Parts: sequence; C-alpha cells; structure tokens
Amino acid sequence: MTKLHDLAALGQAIWFDYIRRTLITSGELQSLIDQGVRGVTSNPTIFEKAIAGSVDYDDDLKELVKRGNSIDEIYEKLAMWDIAHTADLFRPVYDETRGLDGYVSLEVSPTLAYETGKTISEARRLFRTLDRPNVMIKVPATPQGVPAIETLIGDGINVNVTLLFSVRNYEDVAWAYVAGLEKLAEKNGNLGKVASVASFFVSRVDSTVDAALEKIGNTELQGKIAIANAKIAYEIFHQVFSGPRWQRLADRGAQVQRLLWASTGTKNRNYPDTLYLDELIGPHTVNTVPPATLQAYLDHGRVQATLDEGIDKARDQIDRIARLGIDLDAITDKLQEDGVASFAQSFESLMSSIGEKSKEF
Repeated sequence: MTKLHDLAALGQAIWFDYIRRTLITSGELQSLIDQGVRGVTSNPTIFEKAIAGSVDYDDDLKELVKRGNSIDEIYEKLAMWDIAHTADLFRPVYDETRGLDGYVSLEVSPTLAYETGKTISEARRLFRTLDRPNVMIKVPATPQGVPAIETLIGDGINVNVTLLFSVRNYEDVAWAYVAGLEKLAEKNGNLGKVASVASFFVSRVDSTVDAALEKIGNTELQGKIAIANAKIAYEIFHQVFSGPRWQRLADRGAQVQRLLWASTGTKNRNYPDTLYLDELIGPHTVNTVPPATLQAYLDHGRVQATLDEGIDKARDQIDRIARLGIDLDAITDKLQEDGVASFAQSFESLMSSIGEKSKEF
C-alpha cells in the first residue's frame, strides 16, 4: 500500500500525466498501477516529446513510411497504439472501480479548438476507433468546445474537458455535462456508462498572478491564488452536483463529473514541490501529476483532506487581488487562449518532426 491508495480512500484518484512507448512496454506503467496510479492523461506536448524526442517509435515509423502512410496517418497510428495499450493495462482498474477510474485520455486535435462541429466529429471518430470503455476524449473548454461537450456526453462518449482556468468557465462546463446527461437520458441511454472529468489548471494561474503581484510589490498573496481559485471551483462542484435536477440523473446511475487538478507540477522553485497535491485533496477529485511530482509526493507528500478548508479565506484572497487591480478573469481567459495555441504549436511541431524522420527512411 502507498500514499496513492490512502488518497483513494479519501476519494481522490491520482492519474499520471505522461505517456511514452517504453513506459508501456517496459512494465514501468504496470508498476505505477500497482503503486496506486489510477489513470493516464496525454496531450499534444507530451506526444511531441515522446515521439519526436526519442527513438522509441522509429521502427514503427519506418514500417508505416514503407506502407505509404501519410504524416497524419503515421501520427494517429503511433498515438492510438499507445492509448489503446494503456487503456488495456488500466482495464482491471476500470472494472474494479466500476467505471470510476482506469481511464486514459486522448486529445482531439488542438487545431479544432474553435470549431464545434469538427470537434464533435473527430471525438466521435476517435472514441469509435479506439473502441474501449475506459478511453476519454479530451475537448478544450473554449466557447466552441462547451456545446461539443454537451453533445458528446449526450452520445455516451467519455469526455475529459481540458484547459479550464476560471471558475466561471468551469461552471459552464459542469452544467454542459448535466445537460448532456439529460439528453442521454431522453434517448434511454445508460447514464452509468459515461464518465467525465473537468481538468482545472493550477500552477499556470500562480505563475501569471505572481508576476502581476510582483510588479506592484505584493508578496503576501504570491503562491496563494491558484489554490484559492481551485477551492472556489470545488465549491461550485458541490452546488451543481446536488439538488433535484442532479438527483434525477443520479437516480438513473449518473456519476458526478469530477474535478481534475491539472498542471500540478510546481513551477516556482521557492514553493514546495508537492504544493498542488497537498492543498487540493478531497472527495470526487482527480490529480494528474507529471513523473517528478509523483515521485516527490510518494516520498514526502501529505495525506489529508484539505479542499474543504479555508473557503472563506480563499474568497477573501480572490477579492483582495481584484482590489489590487488584478483582473483574474482576464488572466484566465488569456491562459486558455495561450494553452490552445501552445498545444497547437506542439501538434504542428510533432507533425513536422514526423515528416523529417520519414525522409530518413
């Protein structure tokens, strides 16, 4: 038993924010599952580092080139192999937890982030092609992504909503999930077979707000706002997933859409390396962590419910930065735009790298 099993007993699952071919084939991922890791998340930047930054995929890439596959086809076959085999490794977790955990996430192309119809079509195709109940399709929480989320949940497709930074945006996403379940119920679909998480990004908020605070000479609130923001989102979670509207869905077997804390590696070296794990522990949540942060947490992280603590203090901290003239909504909107652009750049860079490698064969 490890701290990850203790966290699961408190209602929080730890997922692994990393994927790479040798992780799957070497037995290392199975070892992480044995230690209590209960899912995997991926994104275009992770795949760029895995495929373009290693030789793990070169043999398969060479074979795909020989068969005449296009660059897009090569990327998809490489990524889909990883996702499918990771899902198979986690299938026992999915079965043991009755569909609560054991998921692996694959992102819709970030180039579609502002196109609702194409996002829906691509998510349907990916989910159908992978044909595994423990796959989640990642869809960004852009204004165009939110209606796609509702439609996909209504189709019975598992969705990992990504690039959430603001409480306002999170609330829209949570209600989109509820509305999607209601559509699924109208079709007499099995509500207990669809799952979703809302990936709420943490450390990037502190990085940006801290810089704004530094400009005005305020150090007291540095390193506080990301956690405060997350705690207020958790309060909204409790409001959405309670009351008669939600209860009607719960009575038909619906699961809550858990909040997933993302971007939880500490970027400021002055902060504890387990800060965004220790302070965000609570029921009905997931924390997806990069490799170094996972090892740090296993070594010296705390196991204690903390999310419900200090809600009034969190509200006060958010109010105080507003009084200081820092517009958190503007910051979080920009962070989402930048996140979409960053993932799109990683995706395009990956395609370029595959193209260059293909020429070698």
